[in-house]
Amino acid sequence: MSLERFGWNSHFESEFARVGETRMEPARVALADRERFFVWTQSGEAEATVSGRLRHRFEDWPVVGDWVALEQGCRIAHILPRRTWFSRKQPGAAIREQVIATNIDVLFVVCGLDGDFNPRRIERYLLLAWESGAKPAVVLNKADVCMDVAEAADRVAEIASGAPILTVSAREGWGLPALEAHLQPGLTAAFAGSSGAGKSTLVNRLLGREQQIVQEVRASDSRGRHTTVRRELFLAPNGWLLIDSPGLRELQLWGNTESADAAFSDIATLAAGCRFRDCRHQGEPGCAVAAAGIDQARLANYAKLQRELAHLDRKLDQRAVLEQKRRIKRIHRAMRRHYDPRT
Repeated sequence: MSLERFGWNSHFESEFARVGETRMEPARVALADRERFFVWTQSGEAEATVSGRLRHRFEDWPVVGDWVALEQGCRIAHILPRRTWFSRKQPGAAIREQVIATNIDVLFVVCGLDGDFNPRRIERYLLLAWESGAKPAVVLNKADVCMDVAEAADRVAEIASGAPILTVSAREGWGLPALEAHLQPGLTAAFAGSSGAGKSTLVNRLLGREQQIVQEVRASDSRGRHTTVRRELFLAPNGWLLIDSPGLRELQLWGNTESADAAFSDIATLAAGCRFRDCRHQGEPGCAVAAAGIDQARLANYAKLQRELAHLDRKLDQRAVLEQKRRIKRIHRAMRRHYDPRT
């Protein structure tokens, strides 16, 4: 079976050559369920674990979409450098990146056009989508229950910073060719969105089979329950690949203060013309953003996300300082043991 069918290309071939182990073979992670992995190789699908060396490097744990070097046909020894990756801050107090999916060519941000439609949430997803390095596109699903699809699409187009807007109905099955037009054999797409957006129904439609369990959303607020419980890579009938993952109830940002500029390119471009470099766009004289009449809700969300990213920057700086201090202490302890005459 050709690896090109799974997204293999000259980039990954070059990176695999750098591993320098002739007895290893390349494989792509198709399913990651805690410590259980299924990988696709030239000879077919195989179940795999991680090697002992890799097990102690927590930050390099394999995720769906990774290309890896497999030893003895069943042990992941190396993760090849990722071209793109979609990630968020790990939920909770820990300041750590959680990589969700990797080596994505197109990242579809899926939002339902029902009672859960939320442009501010789309802005948050788009920030991380632009940061991933993949090409983002917004999929407005459940168009069959929306009274004015064109108006909703126009609202999203105003905040999408040039990302394509696709209106579909996974339930009724229309609008999907426009989505597939963004892909071709060997390319990898991923779905991102909250629970209840209809990602599982979209997956089933695109794959042409009932692959994922589907449940109805709550009538009160159109929110969904987790039906997809693990991240998994699928091969579509027309040759492109699709990564599906559980809906994200909590989407904390991972990036820096410059990450918002791509998702809010209209504001970032205008801000370059403000009189003061530290303009907060809150009524300061000579504010080009205020003069342009940017939607206040969008402007407020931009400021909110900038504050979150600035807070993350400070936390990461503090962690770096602490890790440096710990490293210096370890060096000093080792030096004292080395020169201690009693040892």
